[in-house]
Amino acid sequence: DYSLVQFGHGKYQTRIQATVTSGTGTIATSLASDKEGTHSILKDMGLPVPKQAMFSSEDEAVSACRRIGYPVVIKPLDGNHGRGISINLTTDEAVREAFQVAKEQGRSRFVLAESFVSGYDHRMLVVNGELVAVAKRVPGHVIGDGRSTIAQLVDIVNADPRRGIGHEKVLTRIEIDSQARRLMQDAGYDENTVLKKGEQFFLRSTANLSTGGTAIDVTDVVHPDNREMAIRAVRAIGLDIGGVDFLTDDITHSYKDVGGGIAEVNAGPGFRMHVAPSEGEPRDVAGKVIDMLYPPGVPTRIPVAAITGTNGKTTTTRMLAHIMKTSGHVVGMTSTGGIQVDGRVTVKGDMTGPQSAQIVLRDPTIDFAVLETARGGILRSGLGYSECDVAACINISADHMGLGGIETLEQLAQVKETVVRVANDTAVLNADDKLCLKMADNCRARYLCYVTMDPTHGLVREHIRANGRAVVLEKGINGDMITIYDNGSHIPLLWSHLIPATIEGKAMHNVQNAMFAAAIAYSFDKDLDEIRNGLRTFDTSFFQSPGRTNIYNEHPFKVILDYAHNPAGFRAMAELAEKLEPAGKRILVISVPGDRRDADIRESVRACLPHFTHFVCKADNNRRGRGDDELPQLIRSYLIEEGVAEDNIRVVAEEEPAVDESLAMAEEGDLLVITADDLHRTWKQIINLNSDKSQQKKKTIPGTKVYVPERAKRYVLEEDEELIIDERGVRLASNEPEDAD
Repeated sequence: DYSLVQFGHGKYQTRIQATVTSGTGTIATSLASDKEGTHSILKDMGLPVPKQAMFSSEDEAVSACRRIGYPVVIKPLDGNHGRGISINLTTDEAVREAFQVAKEQGRSRFVLAESFVSGYDHRMLVVNGELVAVAKRVPGHVIGDGRSTIAQLVDIVNADPRRGIGHEKVLTRIEIDSQARRLMQDAGYDENTVLKKGEQFFLRSTANLSTGGTAIDVTDVVHPDNREMAIRAVRAIGLDIGGVDFLTDDITHSYKDVGGGIAEVNAGPGFRMHVAPSEGEPRDVAGKVIDMLYPPGVPTRIPVAAITGTNGKTTTTRMLAHIMKTSGHVVGMTSTGGIQVDGRVTVKGDMTGPQSAQIVLRDPTIDFAVLETARGGILRSGLGYSECDVAACINISADHMGLGGIETLEQLAQVKETVVRVANDTAVLNADDKLCLKMADNCRARYLCYVTMDPTHGLVREHIRANGRAVVLEKGINGDMITIYDNGSHIPLLWSHLIPATIEGKAMHNVQNAMFAAAIAYSFDKDLDEIRNGLRTFDTSFFQSPGRTNIYNEHPFKVILDYAHNPAGFRAMAELAEKLEPAGKRILVISVPGDRRDADIRESVRACLPHFTHFVCKADNNRRGRGDDELPQLIRSYLIEEGVAEDNIRVVAEEEPAVDESLAMAEEGDLLVITADDLHRTWKQIINLNSDKSQQKKKTIPGTKVYVPERAKRYVLEEDEELIIDERGVRLASNEPEDAD
């Protein structure tokens, strides 16, 4: 059933199913389906309603109809779409037959009788206390041509392309059923009767479109008294959207003068007769519903940040979510660690695809979404959202090559650029990565924000001079300062070594991640102190950011747990190991996903050298097509080819014993880096290690750096490159051909 639709995101969402909204009251809907209850309320308000009686047997029906006075109408107590209604009944026998029909169509054991009100059937649609459309409904009928039988005329009518089965089109096909045959029998006709030319014959006693009726728009000629009557009736029942079935000979005159009566008030009224009447002006009734759900000035969407790249996506996503949470937002977040709502994990697993994004955007409690968006989900099913406010691409490097038709870095960049293309407000791009830099000219974002760790970056300096936005890592007396440039302003934000996740500024990959998180938060107009507070209270503990440079210092040796799994990730760990300057061995537990190309596995091995001295080679739990110990043996062979001594390499195929082996190898002063597949199990192994070795921690004293001003480098264009300077700043021109019209 595709009639249930969600408008908006997060806490601003509303829903509509058919024409029942999330604001339609349960009591009002129940009351509208209770014909007797509706009649009682309308009668008490002095609105025009027919006489009515309720009963549960044929004999009671006959007695009630005699009291009311013939002609009468028999209907189910809780029916809809005109099902089970018989009108203009004049005999006891007709009432008995109609009683059985009504009882079969209704859910209740009770049936209603009403005095028959003559006149045309009008559907009066009220939305949010306003009469927005009125249609004069004509029962399903045929018009004779002097040659065709009734059955043939029905086929001719049903050949109208506007008619379909049920609600699939603006009109419904007419069926020759028991009601049609009864009407033909009452007139002395059958299906083979040839009607005179111009003779109109009704095959339905009610004018519902769902039974083959047609509609004529009469909105502009409704008398003011009739307008007020319909509005009062819907308000009395308590509906935000209601359809009043009103019978009158002339809708242009007041019911007070010409008579008439309200037959029903309907919850979830059909719109077909109003948006596509058989005659008259179509009415934009759906627009009135949207205006009711979202009046001017009422938000429809929550802010959405989307983050992609090869490495650093998860940490940046978590950093940004933390900044937003500490500044007062209820954040929905997707990442490789699962889905979080307001800091609590609601779904575990790798949740970086379109379905995960939709889970977050459907959550009615959140007011901010941070979506890590990975390559695989984009290739399989797209993004899961049509647009975002701010998008960031952190970097492009070799990973997942040879999978999903992606053979080159340029193709990988093209996939990840999808995220940047749908950003409306700001695109945050890594200026130190040429493939990210080239995305600027292909996005529609209002602003461009470059992130660079090179304060002399020529293009970024040009961009800053053009009043563009950038986040730059600048050298200062006390270390590296994360600095924001925007519209000519120079804003020192935070020393990098004051961010716990950077390990006193040594983990440069997390310095870059923090710069991206700051750039995105700033693009959402977050207060500078809120950004500072978020970064200073975010660390890479296992509990806040599992598998992202988690450090354990409670053994005589230092242990780092990380999810590095590609050359760039291993290179970041190797550079961190170098900066930590351990006194002893540098041990690496290494594995690479089995579906990576051999060339990429070799590159991952090279990225670790010469920074690590000892290696434990393992496989992930999921071999991804490789043999049991094929991958660790391959890594071992590459290490030997690169000059690592065989005595310094151990192969333990299964992860759990491999981790135990590495923990047993480590001694006081060593650095052990474990790249794990099962993060939670591995962390438990680390913290539960029983060691009788004395624990000595070496206190790290940050060095003092002297400020050395650096002159901006001139950005040198390659032969096929061109710079564009406009209101967004400076960017490289795209060399992609324009789409043909």
